[in-house]
Amino acid sequence: MTIPVTIRLQSADFDAAAEARLLTQGRADIGAVVSFTGICRGGAGADAIAAMTLEHYPGMAEAEIARHAEEALARWPLMGLTIIHRYGRLVPGDNIVLVVTASAHRTAAFEAAEFLMDYLKTQAPFWKREERAGGPSWVAAHADDDAAAARWTPGKTSSSS
Repeated sequence: MTIPVTIRLQSADFDAAAEARLLTQGRADIGAVVSFTGICRGGAGADAIAAMTLEHYPGMAEAEIARHAEEALARWPLMGLTIIHRYGRLVPGDNIVLVVTASAHRTAAFEAAEFLMDYLKTQAPFWKREERAGGPSWVAAHADDDAAAARWTPGKTSSSS
C-alpha cells in the first residue's frame, strides 16, 4: 500500500480536523493519529505581537520539507503524513502550521510528529518577521529550539510501540 503524504505551502487557512479525517478515512489499520497545530500568538503589553509575516522560496521550501518527510517515513512505521505550512501575513490566533502523523502505534506517531516540528521550527526555509509596537523585526533562531532538534541525530530515536 502506498503511504499517503501531503505537503502543502499555502496562504489560506486549513482545517486540522478535516485534514486528519482525510488521512484516516476508510483505514482500519491506523491505531494512532497525532496532530500538532502551531498558532500565531500575540502576547500582552507593549511587546505583544500584532502580526507575523512568513516568507519562503516556492519550490525550494516544498522540496526541503519533502526531504524531511521522507526521513520521517524511513525512521518510523508511518501509515500517513500531512504537513501544511502557511505563508504571508498572519495575526494572533491564525493557524501557522499543521503536522499530522498516522501509525499503527502511538509512539511512532508522536515521535515522527515531534521530529518534523523540530525540523520545521529550526531548519525549514522560512523567514519570519514579527510586527510589534516598536516596529518590525526578523525572528532569530532560539537555542532551546536548536537543542530540541539536536536530539534527532542518528541513533537517538526510540523504537515504536
